[in-house]
Amino acid sequence: MGEQLLPAWLLLPGLLLAASGVRTATAFPPGCYPAEEGGLKTFRCSHARLTEVPKDIPNDTHKLYLDSNRIPFLPRDAFRDLPLLLELDLSHNSIAGIESGAFRGLADHLRSLDLSSNRLVSLSKEAVGHLKAKVNLSDNPWLCDCRLQELIRAVALAAGSAGGIVCEAAALEEHVGKAFLQVIAHTDFCNAYKRTTDIAMLVTMFGWFAMVISYLVYYVRQNQEDARRHLEYLKSLPSKQRRSEESSTVSTVV
Repeated sequence: MGEQLLPAWLLLPGLLLAASGVRTATAFPPGCYPAEEGGLKTFRCSHARLTEVPKDIPNDTHKLYLDSNRIPFLPRDAFRDLPLLLELDLSHNSIAGIESGAFRGLADHLRSLDLSSNRLVSLSKEAVGHLKAKVNLSDNPWLCDCRLQELIRAVALAAGSAGGIVCEAAALEEHVGKAFLQVIAHTDFCNAYKRTTDIAMLVTMFGWFAMVISYLVYYVRQNQEDARRHLEYLKSLPSKQRRSEESSTVSTVV
């Protein structure tokens, strides 16, 4: 007697489970894999040649490593589906811009954010200032100005990282190549910017005032010249005609 075949409906759950397992395994980008370290769920994508933040990161991830890739930009809500994330490593990428809201949803629980060794020249405090995490901003080509000063005052810097925030460019040549914290110890970029803005406003106002005065002087002189010519014209007329012209002028004025 031949082997009995199992009904198809009994095989269906197993097939679905197997298919689900295949989809989960293949959802991760090449070079990315989940792991568990010290009881915390980790997702590693180091050296994976990524050009953007992956979309299928497990939402129970505690530690996310996206270091040593080619990511150039962090858009709004890039990590919004990671409610348990504690550590985020974005070091050694090509990040030159971070949109406000890129780290939305991470403020209450993120403990560490590594943005070192990227291409950040300037960054608004709104992008990271709401985070409670320790932030590493070292080894970026920073423009030292009021914006960077506001950023530094808004974040908690990771231990040992402050010395790596160096001025790649600055308004004064003497600041280039120096650690930013060393520079702002005796230079307030925001006050300098405010003074420059105030001076520019005063110069603009003075320019407009000078234009108005010049126009008024020109207008008065022009009227004086017209009046003088008219008087000379009246004097050149015969006596009767002059009186008639004067009467006409007076009537016109009245």
